This record gives sequence, C-alpha cells and structure tokens, in this order.
Amino acid sequence: MFKHAPWKSHEEGKPPEDKEQDDEKSLTTILDIDQRGELTLLIASIMAAMRKTIEANFDATATLSPDLLKTPASSEDEKIMNVHVNPGSADVSKYDQEKKLKIQREKELSAPKMKELKQDTLNFIDDWRSSVIERVGSIVNSEETASSQLNSAEAKETPVHATQDRKIDPESSDAPAAESTLTELYPPAPTPLVSLEESTRLLILHSTLLLLLSLEHYIGPSRVLLLYLTSSLHLPLASLTSDEEKVAKGLLEAAKHMSGETETQKKADENKNSRKWKVGLASVAGAALIGVTGGLAAPLVAAGVGSVMGGLGLGATAAAGYLGTVAGSTVIVGGLFGAYGGRMTGQMMDAYAREVSDFAFLPLKDDPNPLSSQKPHLEKEKDATSSSSPTSPSTTNEETHAMNNPSSRRLRVTIGISGWLTNSAEVTSPWRVLSSSATEPFALRYELEALMNLGNSMQAMVSSAAWGYAKSEVIKHTVFAELASALWPIGLLKISRVVDNPFSVAKARSDKAGEVLADAIVNKAQGERPVTLIGYSLGARVVYACLTSLARRKAFGLVESAVLIGAPAPSTSGEWRVLRSVVADRLVNVYSENDYVLGFLYRTSSVQYGVAGLQKVEGIPGVENVDVSARVSGHLRYRYLVGAILRQIGFTDVDLKAVEEEEKALKRMDEEEEVKTYAEKAKSQGKKIVTGADGKVVFGKDGKPLMEKVWGGGKKEGEKEEVKKEEGSKSDEEEHEREAEKMEKEVQEKTQQGLLQGMAQKLHIG
Repeated sequence: MFKHAPWKSHEEGKPPEDKEQDDEKSLTTILDIDQRGELTLLIASIMAAMRKTIEANFDATATLSPDLLKTPASSEDEKIMNVHVNPGSADVSKYDQEKKLKIQREKELSAPKMKELKQDTLNFIDDWRSSVIERVGSIVNSEETASSQLNSAEAKETPVHATQDRKIDPESSDAPAAESTLTELYPPAPTPLVSLEESTRLLILHSTLLLLLSLEHYIGPSRVLLLYLTSSLHLPLASLTSDEEKVAKGLLEAAKHMSGETETQKKADENKNSRKWKVGLASVAGAALIGVTGGLAAPLVAAGVGSVMGGLGLGATAAAGYLGTVAGSTVIVGGLFGAYGGRMTGQMMDAYAREVSDFAFLPLKDDPNPLSSQKPHLEKEKDATSSSSPTSPSTTNEETHAMNNPSSRRLRVTIGISGWLTNSAEVTSPWRVLSSSATEPFALRYELEALMNLGNSMQAMVSSAAWGYAKSEVIKHTVFAELASALWPIGLLKISRVVDNPFSVAKARSDKAGEVLADAIVNKAQGERPVTLIGYSLGARVVYACLTSLARRKAFGLVESAVLIGAPAPSTSGEWRVLRSVVADRLVNVYSENDYVLGFLYRTSSVQYGVAGLQKVEGIPGVENVDVSARVSGHLRYRYLVGAILRQIGFTDVDLKAVEEEEKALKRMDEEEEVKTYAEKAKSQGKKIVTGADGKVVFGKDGKPLMEKVWGGGKKEGEKEEVKKEEGSKSDEEEHEREAEKMEKEVQEKTQQGLLQGMAQKLHIG
C-alpha cells in the first residue's frame, strides 16, 4: 500500500530548495534549514507516539496499578514489607485481583492469533510512517535525513494518546470546548516551531495535509497525525477542518472543469501504458471516471486548483508539487472521493443489497428527502458483469451527479446506523444531528422489516402492564443482579416472546450487515477517505461486527473513529482489543447501568462475557467509556440522545440546532410518558385525567396532571361485574397468553403500516 512513491514523477532529481519559484511561499521559503529539520523531527515524534499507542493496546499491564508493577512479590507478608507499599493502606485483595487480571491478560495476548494481529498492526503503521517521512523529507530536507530522524525519534516526551472514563451529567448541557478536547486527546508534542507566526504555522499544517494527500489516500492515521500536529503547533481545530473543506472543494472544482477535449484525450491515450497511468488504475478503482473526464488530464494547476490552494497561503506551483500525481489525474482525485462520492449512493450498492435486504447509504445533507435517494430498481436485474459490480468501470448517473456537486464533498465520511425503527424515517432522522461542515454524513439503511419489528415490539413491551410492574420490581436491584439471578418477574417472562424473537432475528441480520459494511469499506465505497462509524442499539452491533470483520481481514487505517452507544455486544477486553486495532482514532463505548430493556433482551445471551451497553470496557487504554446512566433510563431514549451524547464527549461534527430539536422531542416524549403513567394511576383509583376545551391535559401548580373522580358513564354495573367474574376465572397464564397475542398482532400491523408508508413515499417521490 505504501511501497510506491507517486510524487517522484513530478520532482525527481530536483533539490528541495529549487522546487518552488522564489516569488511563491512554500516550506522551503518560509522555514530555514534548522526549522525544516524541526518539522520532520516533530512529525517523526508524533508518529512514534502513535506507534506507542498501538503497543499499549497489546500491553498486559495497561491500566493496572503502578504499585503492582513495582511489586514482584506475591504473598501478603511480602507485599506489606515491600518498600513501594504503604503498610497502613495496603489493599491486599486488590493486589491479588490485579495480579490475576495480569496473568489472564498475558495468557490472552500470548494466543497465536493475538500475536499475529499485533505484528500485522505494527507492520502497517511502520510502513505508513516510512512513506510519510519519506514524502516529507523529499520536500523539506532529504529523504535520508528524514528517515534518520524517524529511526531516532522517541515518544518519551510526547504523551501517548490517552483516554479517560467520563460520566455525563444530566443537569449540564455544556459541551467541552473544541480546543480543550483537542489538547486532551492529542497532547501537544514540544517543538520550537510554536514560536513562529500563526500564519507560518498554518502554512505548515496546510502543506502537510497536501503532502499526505500526495500518497493518493487520506486514511485514519494520516488524519490523527494532523490532529496531533494541529495541537502541537497550538492551532485551533477549526483551522484543520476548514483546511480539509477548502482542499476537498478545490480538488473537485478543478477536476470538474478539466478539459476533456481532443488533445487531453490524445495525451491520455499516449500515456495509458505509462507508470503514471498504471499507478492511477492500481491504487484506486477510479476507472469509472474515464468516460466522464477523458482520462488522465492536464495538471490540476492548469484548471485552477493552484489559485484555490494559493488562497490558503501556498503558492500554486508549490501546491501542485506537494500534491504530486494527485495534481495531475482526475482518476486519482475520483478514487480519493469514491468516484466523486457516487459509489456510496450508486448502483455499486445493489450488489450488497442482494446480501442484506434494503442495504444502502443515504446522504443526509444533499437530498431534502433522503429516503428517495435510493429508489428501488424496478428494471430487471442486470448481468453479473454490469455496472452493479463494485469494481465496474462504467460511469453511473450518481457519479456524474456527485462530480457536478463538489461543494458537498469532504475529505472524511461519517456513517450513522440506527438500531431499531418504528417508521422508515427513523433510518435518517436520528442522524440529522451530524454536521456536514467537516465530514460527509450518511445513514446506513438495512433490513427495514426486521428493525421495525424490533422497534414496535420494544414499544409494545415497555407500554405493557407487565413491564410497568417489572420495572417497579427490578429497579430495586442492579441490571446484572437480574441477569445473573434470573429475577425477572414471571409475568414479564410470559410475554417475552413478543420481543425475544424480533431481537434474535434483528441481531443476526445486524451481524450480517456489519460484514457487508466491512465489504463496502474494504472495496473503497467511501474512496480513500477515513470513515467514522456511529451506531446505537443494534446499530452499534453493526459497528461491532464491521470492526471485527475488518480486523480479521487486516484492513487497518480505513476507520478513523467508532462510537458504540448501548451496544448489545460483549464487553471483554479481548473483543475490544481486536476492535481497537482497526480504529485509528477514538473508540468510544457509551453505556447505561439503568438500561433494563437491554438487560432483558440480552438475558439469554452469553452474559458471562458482559454487555458493553451496560458496563464499561476494562483493560484497554485506548477505549473511552462514557457512563450515561443519569440520562438513559431506558433503551428507547438513545434515539433522541445521539446528538447530545456526541456533543458532550467532544465530537465537533455535530449540528447544535438539530441537537436542540432532538432534546425537545425527548422532552415531549417524557411528558407524554408521565401523563400516561398518571392516567393509569387515575384509572386504578376510579378517576381520570382532566383535559381542557382544547383536549390538552390540565396541570396543577405542582406540575402534575389534575385528576377527577369518574361519575357514572362507562359500562353498566352488572356488565362490570360480569367481566370481572369472567376474568377472575381465567388463569394467569391464559391472561399473559392473550396479552402476548394482542401485542404481537399490534406489532405486525404497525410494521406493515410503516413499510407501506415508506414504500409509498419513495414511489411518490420517484
């Protein structure tokens, strides 16, 4: 992946100092030779810290007590006598527990598959580091000097990417400032370059971005490197995200206006067997663009990209030189953006939809009706060699449309995945909170019927009298006490099939969807851009299955970050160590100890492996655990809290206005739930909720709904007694069976109604 040097065709044989015009700004004109050496040393040190972070993922002693690591003794007396231990405060049981944990981890890490995964991960990062430092060295000093600095660079003075567990306060809606999040997650490395003018530091950051793009990809580690560099140069995060947006727009605008006339085509034909052409075809599946642009065209500088880059302070010639072959090939630019973004919404997805029903990526910002962007194909299925193949060379309408709308393209992709549905609109509605300012957001649609069955089943269950009673009982214990001791009320267990079957089916389908999502990512549906995956409930299960599949395929660097919210997945360190190996940046586990719905759904699964959505993941320093127990009292609340959670854990790709709307929707849901609870209470007391002339509930001074006694009306007294007598003659089991059948019927009707509404909307728009 990193073996060839695509930039050399532009610069081979030229000394760094002579590569740019004297009247243009570049790294060699704004930095002296010592400062350029400091830059390569800084980049080498940052990459050494990144490597150290990977090593920590496979360290059996990570997160253990420092005292334990200093204490080789094992007996109680030896521990107390050890100089590193305070005899008055020695916690012998904790020492014993951590020692057992250390032995367990050492055994886990000594497994052949885990050792192989570690070595493959380190080999990947080392190859990437070499390609980056070689590229930087070719510009600022020399490849030999840069390689020497890479070998001698150490991460001792550069803090390792460190995460910390956190708990979200429901009373506080304040999000951490972007700059504090930046320095917390990417501690700045010491460098004298911070004393330079801000404009100079900005140009360093911009130049480094272009140099990384010249590798013909923009993968997760490259983005993490830029985050560390931004922090180390004491620049705001907005400077990086703005840079990424402008560069993406500049590249695509230039590609859009490139000449496809006769001379351009002639040059493409003449060079079709050249090394440059082969690199373009081998490194990306971008041959689809030949029919659109005329193939390998004139350098992008001629089409105006130089002026765009120049607007960022860098000379046009320098910009072209830093971009290397990217500045001379629309094929490579198209491959970088996934055929200008068209692959994620084009016919390529048909191949995946044959494996998982309804599988599609829905763009969230371009289309005001995103559900219509994937109209069902009514024509007959084409031959296997047609354009539905993921690597087909033909050009699709979606790709052409995407190329003609470059303003929405970004250098990063974010995919949101809903874990249950009550209507087809919920495929996208929870993900309206994702901002398109710095990333290109999509929602993943899959298995609509299975997810609607699950969503409607959970709604029915939590609305049932059995759940109301169960919740009042189980809340006296912890979720894990319920799981371990099978303390769930018998009435709830009797109607459990209403939700158990849909959950089992949807969980299996989610695992398959995760595999197919991994296929799409490996086949570069997103292009050569890093992907961030976010999912709640079974959407988090899809993310879990996808990352597991990517690790099995040794597909490193493709995923930038992953956020699993309320995940019905194991919480063991071994499982998450595997996930961490394929996530370049943040891996976040969001859980609630009060999620009794998830606890009930997972009760028949392998509880001994833990449940990530109910507890923290222990022993992996690169996993962030976020406790939202104070905000999440039930699994169904996650749908309205995605934006608030992302905002409070420091994700900046969030639309604040959309977050406010979601929180208002959650408040309305809570109010409706409260009114429903009071209505049931009033009914049991022979009363009813007071409503006004407008039909709305009347609230008292205490903020609670007013109740009044029911006088007359309803069924006749004799009829009431007859019903009561009839019900009393039935066994509890018959009652539960009748309730379950009623719930199943309601779920089926709601699911079919939801599917029909979604289909009608798409056909109407189509």
